[in-house]
Amino acid sequence: MRLPHRLLCMLTLSLALSPAFAQSELRAWNLHPEGYPVTEALQYFADTAQHGTQDRVRIKVFSNAVLGDQVKAVKMMKAGELELAEFNIAPLAEAVPAVKVLTRPFLFRDSKHMFQHIDGPLGVRIESQLKEAGFVVLGWYDGGARSFYCANKPIHTAQDFAGQRIRVQQSEAAIEMVKLLGGTPVVLPYKDVGDALKDGRIDCAENNLPAYESTGHMKAAKYVYLTYHTVAPEALVMSVAAWNRLSKEDQVRVLEAGRSSALRMRELWNQRLETSKLAATKQGTQFATLGDAGLVVKRLMPMFSKYLNDPESRSEVYAILAN
Repeated sequence: MRLPHRLLCMLTLSLALSPAFAQSELRAWNLHPEGYPVTEALQYFADTAQHGTQDRVRIKVFSNAVLGDQVKAVKMMKAGELELAEFNIAPLAEAVPAVKVLTRPFLFRDSKHMFQHIDGPLGVRIESQLKEAGFVVLGWYDGGARSFYCANKPIHTAQDFAGQRIRVQQSEAAIEMVKLLGGTPVVLPYKDVGDALKDGRIDCAENNLPAYESTGHMKAAKYVYLTYHTVAPEALVMSVAAWNRLSKEDQVRVLEAGRSSALRMRELWNQRLETSKLAATKQGTQFATLGDAGLVVKRLMPMFSKYLNDPESRSEVYAILAN
């Protein structure tokens, strides 16, 4: 039986608007500049998701924090004004206290050790908790190993931190760490760090080497103290509200694209580490190694004792340190 033209048009429109056929326009926030491993991996994710969903899901990547800083991006996601973002672990830890275990200094030996756990049962538990808080984790990116860099004087020992104004992100662990080292923590948006180093508002900052190099911070702060104090993942996340608008099929494809982009990012990251250190050395950066980590760890013992005595994190910490 041939359907009337009007009824056929209505059925076609209904299918086009159903979850399985609806085209979703999503925005993805990113802190980093073009050409950075995170930005390239996000574009890879966007292309893969679009191809996998046959154009039903389209993603536009907004890099270099053009939509606002990380604090604003978190608020936008909670308010439904942003669908996707690549966050470091600090704001996620504020949303889910159990995630704070990943922000503790000297917990992971290196990225390999960290991914051994985050790609396993630990990551599954954290992903479940983050979903309850409104974030669907699509992939774990490499947040790198963070070290200190200063503008006015080199840091060679734990005693050298005394009196230094050190920029930190809005993170309970980072603030406490700097205080225990004898410095003064200064919370500043990431985009303001370069100017603050130049005009003397801060003496030091801490981040990974690719961030130090790509932002140009190496021009203002040539003394790097390679502590590698925090090794933590970053996460590609989608708001639960946006996730629930996808069909079951598209959820599978978007998740596959996210996991694939995470592996791609880790490859790009390892390549960038080498070029960043070489670029910084040519720029005149002076690197000092940590040497005896015991002196730094000793100053941080009150912090270690706190989370070893915390029933919410104790089992996770012991499991990580044991392997």
